[in-house]
Amino acid sequence: MEPFAGLSCPDPKLADALDYLAQHPGKQLRSRLTVASADLVAGVSVSAAVMAGEAIELLHTYSLVHDDLPAMDDDDLRRGQPTLHCAFDEATAILAGDGLQAAAFQRLTEIEALSAEQRLDMIGVVSKAVGFHGMVGGQALDLAAEHQAVPANALRDIHSLKTGALISAAAEVGAICGGATRSQRDALVRFATAIGLAFQVTDDVLDVTGDSTSLGKTAGKDERAEKSTYVSTLGLEGAQQEADTLLKEALHALAEFGEAAEPLRALARKMVHRDT
Repeated sequence: MEPFAGLSCPDPKLADALDYLAQHPGKQLRSRLTVASADLVAGVSVSAAVMAGEAIELLHTYSLVHDDLPAMDDDDLRRGQPTLHCAFDEATAILAGDGLQAAAFQRLTEIEALSAEQRLDMIGVVSKAVGFHGMVGGQALDLAAEHQAVPANALRDIHSLKTGALISAAAEVGAICGGATRSQRDALVRFATAIGLAFQVTDDVLDVTGDSTSLGKTAGKDERAEKSTYVSTLGLEGAQQEADTLLKEALHALAEFGEAAEPLRALARKMVHRDT
């Protein structure tokens, strides 16, 4: 998966920033979810899902670049390297994020193996996932919840948007690429919705139990920022149990696919039972 392949910019500094991001593409779990979902419903490898997954990764990277900005989460470490605004400057980071978002939607329109209807369907799904009723809205709620205790149900609402919406969209886009039936598509959305929340719960656990070197980002930042997390709300053991409960919920959603869904189940377990 090469989400940054083919991206260019006439401004040398911004082009260097894109190269910097390309050198540290992350684990690409979301694009793997897209491809695995497409393969599951189609029964064969779906080449269109690779391009769709790359678009998802561009959106994810854009969100990280913007989340790390001083006006947002104010972080200086991402994927084991200085965040983009630290390596360059804030204006470059903002412009890079804006450009990545636009490039992601352009890539979705260019998937010639899919019909115009499928491409429009994907754009609708992804637009909602990253917009006011998805990632952007979730980030706003997360910022508003700082310096106060937030109950578990409110945390679920925040992170189902901030983190879960794009993960859910990644699976749904794969379903569209694979020509899923409505039943298959709904099952994959239920699966990814649960796994998206489980992924965030694990993130909160790792923020407490991990270290900055292994995580590739600043450990303990949530506590210092006085953010409500699943750990601060449920306790460490309670958060770990919540992640396991959500994982079971996700795996149950795949029941109708039988053994064919085993690669997707393995990916789900990897997303939850990870140490980075």
